[in-house]
Amino acid sequence: MTRKPKARPPDHAVSDEATAYIANVLMELALQFETAHFAQIRRYYQSITPPGAGPRQRDPSGKPHGRAGRKRKTSDF
Repeated sequence: MTRKPKARPPDHAVSDEATAYIANVLMELALQFETAHFAQIRRYYQSITPPGAGPRQRDPSGKPHGRAGRKRKTSDF
């Protein structure tokens, strides 16, 4: 019977605290970038959106839906 070696963290592993700090710094950097370049980002997405296409909405399952795709609620009366 062959045994699998035990998993061990890589030599470059960081602590939980450092990981949380790095994640916060990266998120802040992304937010600052988006704030500074919002107009450019919006222009780009508008340029690649077909004319007449409204905002896309997805349900939590990730499936697109529109008016025709929605289920109607029926009363139980």
